[in-house]
Amino acid sequence: MRVNPAIEVACKVLDGKELSRSEALDIANLVNGADILDLVSLANKVRQKFAGKKFGACSIINAKSGLCSENCRFCSQSASHPCDIETYPLLAKEEVLAAARKAFESGVTAFGYVTSGYGYPEPNEEFNRILETLDLLHSELPALKICVCIGILGPETAKMLAAHHAWRYNMNLQTNPARYAELIADTHTIEAKIKTIEYLQAAGVTNCTGGIIGLGESWEDRVDMALAIRKLDVEGSPINILLPIPGTPLENQPHVTPAEAAKTFALFRLINPAKMMKFAAGRETMMKDFQGLLMLSGLNSIITGGYLTTRGRSVEDDRRMLDLLEEF
Repeated sequence: MRVNPAIEVACKVLDGKELSRSEALDIANLVNGADILDLVSLANKVRQKFAGKKFGACSIINAKSGLCSENCRFCSQSASHPCDIETYPLLAKEEVLAAARKAFESGVTAFGYVTSGYGYPEPNEEFNRILETLDLLHSELPALKICVCIGILGPETAKMLAAHHAWRYNMNLQTNPARYAELIADTHTIEAKIKTIEYLQAAGVTNCTGGIIGLGESWEDRVDMALAIRKLDVEGSPINILLPIPGTPLENQPHVTPAEAAKTFALFRLINPAKMMKFAAGRETMMKDFQGLLMLSGLNSIITGGYLTTRGRSVEDDRRMLDLLEEF
C-alpha cells in the first residue's frame, strides 16, 4: 500500500521546507489508522535530523500550591474549583534546594520552579523571595539549568529573572490563542501571556511554550496552536494530555486516545522541526504502555519524577526508557 498522500507531501519537511496550515490540516483530517505509524516514522526522522537523536528530561517542584485566583478550566489548583489537593504558600528556599539537589544527583540537569497564581507583573516581597531561591540554587548547583514558571510577568520582573539565573521560562498558550477565553480561562488574557514571552525574549531568557490536548478543542485548534508556537519562535514546547480531574469543569471530558496523541505530537514536530518537544502531563497516567511509541512521534524530552498535583514515575525508569529509545 502506498504512503498516504498527505504524508508524502509532508516529507518536504525533511528537505528543510515549511509545512503550511492547509497541509497540516490535511494530515489531521486524512491520516488515520495504520497510516498514523507512517506519520510517526516521518516525525521521528524529522526529529533526528533537526533536533538530534538525544532525549532530555527535566524535573519540577510545585513551590506554591493551590488557592489560585485564575479560573483555568483544566486546573485543580484554581480556587474556583472544589478539588481535593494539598495547598500551601511559597516553599522555603532550603526545601526547594533539597529537591533540586536530589534531582541533580539523579542525573537531571534541568529543574523547574513552579508556583500557582496570576503571576508577578511587578516585583513584590514574594517575588523577591523567589529571586533569593534562584540565587541559592545557582550558588549551590551552578551546573543546574533553572526553569521558572510563575505566571504573568511585566518587563521589569522579566529582566530581574534574567539577572537571577533563570535559564528558561514556561508560559503555555494551552490552546488555539483565538479560543483561549472559551477553552481555558477568562480571568486573564492570552495577550498577557504572549507579552510575557516577548518580555522574556527581550531579556535574554529562553522560552518553553506549549499547551494541552483533550480540552474539547478541534484538530484545527491544535494546528493553530502549533503554528502560533512557530510564530513565537520559542526554544521548546511541552505538550500535555489532559487528565480530567474531579472538581474541575473538565472532569467528564473524554480521554485522548494513544492514536490521537501520536498524530498530534507528529504534527507539532512537523510544524516545529528543530524545537525541543516535551511530553509533559498525561504520559504515565493517561498513555501508560504507549509512552515509548509516543516519544517516537517526534518528541525529545520528558518531565520526570512527578508533576504539580499528580504523580509520575521514577527518574531511573524514565532514564532507562530514554536510553533505549535512542536506538530507533
